Amino acid sequence: MDLFIYLFAALFSVINPIGTVPIFVGLTHDESKKERSRISLWTAINVFIILIVSFFIGQYALTFFGIGIDSLRIAGGLIIVSSGFSLLSGKFNKKRGVNKKVETDAQKRNDIALTPLAMPMLAGPGSISLLIAFYQEHQTTTEIIIATLAILSIGITIFIILRSAHYLAQLLGAAGIVAISRIVGFIVIAIGIQYIVSAIINIIKANLS
Repeated sequence: MDLFIYLFAALFSVINPIGTVPIFVGLTHDESKKERSRISLWTAINVFIILIVSFFIGQYALTFFGIGIDSLRIAGGLIIVSSGFSLLSGKFNKKRGVNKKVETDAQKRNDIALTPLAMPMLAGPGSISLLIAFYQEHQTTTEIIIATLAILSIGITIFIILRSAHYLAQLLGAAGIVAISRIVGFIVIAIGIQYIVSAIINIIKANLS
């Protein structure tokens, strides 16, 4: 249970679906309630697929390119820390690649569930690198099942949040969403720093041994 809570909390903090609420509302304000539900569902499914593929296949990409796990931890940690600072400064939306041109293009297309919603807004480099590093340290059958359930739970949570996005936007207001995003941002920074520190410690131990 501790492992499940750890991975779920880490993914939730990095992905930050609450921070996606105002973007989702803006992209779907002209859609019917049924269409919003469909987009929410397919966004969650796409995020689940991207994350689960990254979890199981990401290590082979590292091997192919000759990238060590500690290098991945440092790179992923830097990305996660950057995302955290963006959340604290209120500039996270820009970091997600959703500029005005992308937003306008998304509004013109029939389906925005894959891009920009699922990727890069939700399943970005931070969450992908986090899962790849996690898999390197937890490869028993039980741990893999727990990780899969945590990823599935994240997908379900994303669906619930996006499905309720218009209600949440009215309930929390812009100030509430910003406040939550900044709290999450602090947690994200701590997660990123932990990844970098653990990688540096491993490198030092390897050089001393």
